[in-house]
Amino acid sequence: MKQEALQRVRPGFDDPVMDSQAVFRRVLQALSMPGRVVEIPVRATLPECRGGSAAAQALLALLDSKCSLWLSPSLQGSDAEAWLRFHTGCRCVSDPAQAQFLWLAAGDEWPSLAGLGHGTDESPDQSATCVMEVKSLHGDAGQGWLLQGPGIPGEQALSVQGMPVDFEAQWAANHALFPRGVDVLLAAQGELAGLPRTSRITRLRQPAMQEG
Repeated sequence: MKQEALQRVRPGFDDPVMDSQAVFRRVLQALSMPGRVVEIPVRATLPECRGGSAAAQALLALLDSKCSLWLSPSLQGSDAEAWLRFHTGCRCVSDPAQAQFLWLAAGDEWPSLAGLGHGTDESPDQSATCVMEVKSLHGDAGQGWLLQGPGIPGEQALSVQGMPVDFEAQWAANHALFPRGVDVLLAAQGELAGLPRTSRITRLRQPAMQEG
């Protein structure tokens, strides 16, 4: 990284050890309780970019020098890229299929889940993890999805705004690959919700309009 770029990089976590561990625990909580909305308090000096604080801090806690990262178009070459490379030592790749982690900004064109790393039956842990930024997350039963699967007692409602129109079909195909498959973290500003590959998604049906 050039000296000029280094001088522009903002600090990471306020306490690199304690804050990283705290955010990492919140990420694990989101993935272990799929569909539950988890708050991620701001514990770092964030880069100037389109991405939200939860996505940035989650990746700051998850990445290390052995990780490969793909950034969606509006994040490529941004302060976010330099910030993550400097603080984690991660390697940025141009092909999303080669990435272990992906940061997908809201409004960008996202690669299909089918084209990402799914791991193997012998090493399913080698699959990709996507951090997808959405407009909003709500853990209520008013509209959206019902999630079922490990870590969910019964059913978990989750309302998400800002997903691709075909995401549910993509997710059904991804879920069918188990034990292979992509894991997803949905991020909306300071909140996360986990979608591990083990979770099944069905769409909540809206009540029929009564004729009066």
